[in-house]
Amino acid sequence: MTEISSGDARERLAAVRAEVAKAVVGQDAAVSGLLVALLCGGHVLLEGVPGVAKTLLVRTLAAALAVDTRRVQFTPDLMPGDITGSMVIDSHQGELSFREGPIFTNLLLGDEINRTPPKTQSALLEAMEEGQVSVDGVSRPLPRPFLVAATQNPVEYEGTYPLPEAQLDRFLLKVVLPVPDRAAELEILRRHAAGFDPRDVLAAGVEPVAGAADIAAGREAVGRVQVSPEVAGYVVDIARATRESPSLSLGVSPRGATALLRSARAWAWLTGRDFVTPDDVKALAHATLVHRLGLRPEAELEGVDVAQVLASALGSVPVPR
Repeated sequence: MTEISSGDARERLAAVRAEVAKAVVGQDAAVSGLLVALLCGGHVLLEGVPGVAKTLLVRTLAAALAVDTRRVQFTPDLMPGDITGSMVIDSHQGELSFREGPIFTNLLLGDEINRTPPKTQSALLEAMEEGQVSVDGVSRPLPRPFLVAATQNPVEYEGTYPLPEAQLDRFLLKVVLPVPDRAAELEILRRHAAGFDPRDVLAAGVEPVAGAADIAAGREAVGRVQVSPEVAGYVVDIARATRESPSLSLGVSPRGATALLRSARAWAWLTGRDFVTPDDVKALAHATLVHRLGLRPEAELEGVDVAQVLASALGSVPVPR
């Protein structure tokens, strides 16, 4: 097999953006987050009101990548075995055999993950953390690469279950998809008027331009991105600033700090550098950390926003030169 160079892998993964743009208008930050997660071996939580193309975005990304993908529609009656798989009786041999669930794929779209109870949400914990599932006492490895791209509606919407802190912490990034601005919305309507069907992204001309080998080569290259002691200290100081905030009951854990560093290294590589800058850290800080923070009840009553607290913590940490 021909070895893929770092430059070729970066070029192909960058081309994914153009393919996604054929079907999705204006959600560049979310596309960047998904690419960063692929390179880090992490997972992404996409949040937004209904109708901002969360599901379409992930389906289009899957079409632009030559990897296996499956979708799970999370509902209140979904059971853990519906995701991981279960033991069933083989009618021919009369013995129990394992039937794989949809989690045995490269890219799992977990649609409306917060519409199912915590027990079912927790079925993803082992898979997201260790790349395997355990059923009937047997651990079964998942394919590589493995990415969970989960969508959710804002927690104040009816019929939603807030994700537990342990579940949120397994997501490398949380990306909020905004309602598009006027120009982007006009472009969406123009495409629909021209016959675009969001249920058929292939008809929009989306083609696979990168595959598992490109992702593997990119991950190897990201592992070689240099981190200076000053930048590492900057990440630690940001994490510690959140723990000292009087508005927060839960600050960034060491896991969160390492997640920020991983994200910054992937972003640096995607932008063509082999070293991390403080700007890389700041660019990924919000998406990597905001879902890991917990507000104190009194701060919530005062209308304090967790994103504002994180911004304040970032502003209090001196940027290394």
